[in-house]
Amino acid sequence: QVQLVESGGGLVQPGGSLRLSCAVSGSIFRIYAMGWYRQAPGKLRELVAVISSGDSSNYADSVKGRFTISRDIAKNTVYLQMNSLKPEDTAVYYCNAKAGKVDYWGQGTQVTVSS
Repeated sequence: QVQLVESGGGLVQPGGSLRLSCAVSGSIFRIYAMGWYRQAPGKLRELVAVISSGDSSNYADSVKGRFTISRDIAKNTVYLQMNSLKPEDTAVYYCNAKAGKVDYWGQGTQVTVSS
């Protein structure tokens, strides 16, 4: 089992920044990739960014150049640094871990970009 707890969401003005954190516990040795997804009202959940155990990362086109995914192995934490936020980034952001054939999810954290 893997447990994920997100934090760092909130309300921010357009052009602002936020950093999301995802604390990982449990059978972390089985994790081979972690990512951030988001879901806006009335829309499907979409991939935002993913980082592999080898530290390679990929991003959705809509966030390239603005968001950065990273991890601190010593703290068992994955981060999503979000800069130049836009109103269309408003969504619930979910942390995801892939371990074996199983997807684990956090509870989600709300990000609202509005003036």
